[in-house]
Amino acid sequence: MQASTLEHFWAVIPAGGAGTRLWPLSRAGAPKFLLDLVGRGRTLLQSTADRLEPLCGQNLVVVTGAAHVEAVRAQLPQVADGRLLAEPAPRDSMAAIGWAAAVIERLDPEAIIGSFAADHVVGAEDDFREAVAEAVAVAQQDRVVTIGIRPTHAATGFGYIHEAGRLGLAQAPHAYEVSEFVEKPDEATARSYLETGHYRWNAGMFVVKARVLLDVLHRYHPQLATQLRAIAAQPEELPTRWPNLEKIAIDHAVAEPAAADGQVAVVRGDFPWDDVGDFDSLADVLPSDSYVETDSGRGISVLGDASQVLGIDSGGVVVPGSKRLVAVLGLDDVVIVDTSDALLVTTRSAAQRVKSIVTQLKDSGQADLT
Repeated sequence: MQASTLEHFWAVIPAGGAGTRLWPLSRAGAPKFLLDLVGRGRTLLQSTADRLEPLCGQNLVVVTGAAHVEAVRAQLPQVADGRLLAEPAPRDSMAAIGWAAAVIERLDPEAIIGSFAADHVVGAEDDFREAVAEAVAVAQQDRVVTIGIRPTHAATGFGYIHEAGRLGLAQAPHAYEVSEFVEKPDEATARSYLETGHYRWNAGMFVVKARVLLDVLHRYHPQLATQLRAIAAQPEELPTRWPNLEKIAIDHAVAEPAAADGQVAVVRGDFPWDDVGDFDSLADVLPSDSYVETDSGRGISVLGDASQVLGIDSGGVVVPGSKRLVAVLGLDDVVIVDTSDALLVTTRSAAQRVKSIVTQLKDSGQADLT
């Protein structure tokens, strides 16, 4: 199947989350999906839309918070009127994706939607699109389909998808039944998963008929499905209905119970992927020309102007953002993020804990810095 001939395919981009592990670069008012985090001249949101456009054309729906509507509109002017959906408040991924599905269902009853987060980095984009094309072929059978990423190491920050038997579809040779979804494991468990060869990272990519998604949701959470379809039918009721929606992730609402009932499939995705969840992972996705060599053979990855970074006998990642020189001497795996109003100094190994700074700032009445 050619990626450019996907009939009735609609791309949904949930654009939410504050990216607190990337503070002070990512803020509540300018979250990571609105930023160019890999130095390509396009934000993560724009890059997501760019790689989906060959699959969906103009069939693109974006769901974001009300505070970010104007910024999203400025970055994605191609999104048609009525297809940029503004959440009055966060209600987790099921409400966001389900609302988009309900809107699309009314526009195109035969629609197949693909939901892809706004803030992930994907390489080998032709391979990505081929995986999506296979997922669309499987979704034609009224299955919920996810794309499972080949694990490259025993990651403890991702959930995993347990593969069962191959589906054996000619149009989807890399499609398998899903036995179960499993939560983020400890390192020993993650290593055991990799040894079997039957586990994939769960990147939160879902492909499914809009109608099927809402019908499956109705099976497990009937009130939520009914409310989402009602909002799509009567948009003026959004402010009154939205606050009462159940707050639940799509994994828990649909993927996990549907997998237990044998309705979920996974297409293997062997393309590079990263959710850029913290500064440790950011260092790994920055382009090679952002690398500043040091005299010891180590080096520093830079997001921004590399001429503003001087590294001696050091390694790590630096984000120079205050127009002053950042000099690093004798430090390994350092993380330095220099902005106009905040300076972060930590290590790559502690990068997952950066969100605790945001929590403490809020608790101390300094939410303006978050």
